[in-house]
Amino acid sequence: MEQLRRLVEAHAGRGQEGVRFRPETWRPWLEPHGAAHVLDAGWERATGPGADRLIDRDGLTAVRARAGDDRDGLRDLFVAVMIWGSGTTNGRGPRHTAAALSDPRLPAVLRATRDSVREGDLGLAYSQFTVRGVGRSFFTKWFAAVDDRASECDRALILDDRVFRSLNALGWSSREAAGTRRRPTRYATYVSTMHGWARELGTTADRLEWILFAVNGQVDGKGWSPTWARIRGADERTG
Repeated sequence: MEQLRRLVEAHAGRGQEGVRFRPETWRPWLEPHGAAHVLDAGWERATGPGADRLIDRDGLTAVRARAGDDRDGLRDLFVAVMIWGSGTTNGRGPRHTAAALSDPRLPAVLRATRDSVREGDLGLAYSQFTVRGVGRSFFTKWFAAVDDRASECDRALILDDRVFRSLNALGWSSREAAGTRRRPTRYATYVSTMHGWARELGTTADRLEWILFAVNGQVDGKGWSPTWARIRGADERTG
């Protein structure tokens, strides 16, 4: 807890910035699936040369509000999540997103996992997400994006490779904490543990998750820089 407290204090006043993406990199992969309009959803233009855009968590929330229960709306939100998670650093993101859009299971999986998350059954949601091209690093982003429960609930959190690296560096094991090898149970245990830590530290669980992402295993404060906070998709795997 003392290590976590130092990390929270070190990141005071810092926040996650929008993720840069290149619409023209994504367009050829999304157009065959009728999803390229997500690239033109009014995303803010990034600074510097080129036509890069920025997507952030607030933007995902806006897409979620528009999606409602509509099948195509849920698909659009999923695409936005994949773009946000990939940015410009994960070159496999467009290809894996196209693979998921080609999977006939996707519509049912998106709806089922959205419902399970909102019912608070994160372990079930984890076990339900089986779609080509999308692994834990990205489908837990989907869980976080669709979870619109009240703030007092233990809402879904992202568990990607960078967060995992930081948890390991802190000496925390999801398998030991959950008392099982079952990954759905371990994910649910991670979420409840993070919310417990956040309450003790006087912060929010999603902010604590972001801090663990930002330090990328360097929990002693060495080797990381605040600029890492700008990159959500770096060093992650979709498979």
